[in-house]
Amino acid sequence: MQADFYVELGGDAPALEIPWRSDDPCVRYFDLKKHPELVQEIPEAVAYPELGAFLARMNAVEFPLATAKCDAWVSSEISPEEEIFGDRKFVSYVDLVFVDESERCSFAKHEAFAKELCHLLGQVPEIAATVELVIRHCYSSITGFCLTAYVTGFGDCDHDPLRRWAIGLNLLQYAIIQLNSKLQPRL
Repeated sequence: MQADFYVELGGDAPALEIPWRSDDPCVRYFDLKKHPELVQEIPEAVAYPELGAFLARMNAVEFPLATAKCDAWVSSEISPEEEIFGDRKFVSYVDLVFVDESERCSFAKHEAFAKELCHLLGQVPEIAATVELVIRHCYSSITGFCLTAYVTGFGDCDHDPLRRWAIGLNLLQYAIIQLNSKLQPRL
């Protein structure tokens, strides 16, 4: 599995605002950390149970991360470097934030976290899936950072991209859990 991260902090780069707003009343922010039952109100989480499970795990009470936004879609727009994987893809993204405000304000924490996730994901067996992590600004009660995690599954027939995306999303989840357990202080 290919995994990489990059930084988008320029003046015109996308940023996350929590809580965010949409012109579409059906699309809105849910604080899944405080209200985990609201995952069933997110159309993408209902349509793709793997995404719902990922959101639920990232927002677990004891977990140091929370999610803020997500989306999932099918695409046939394949870049030249993606052609080796197939002619179709399924893509999702999830915005991840550290719950602890001091960690959310630390660029170094985000960079180290992204590097280690890419290292862990680089050790899994080869699969036609990718993970891209993007460090962005995040504005809430404080100014800090977030990680946007893009997971893409590829293939040449209709079911392959979705199946490989689900595997990639699960591998990302396991890598985040493993990394978190490595970072937790030992008692």
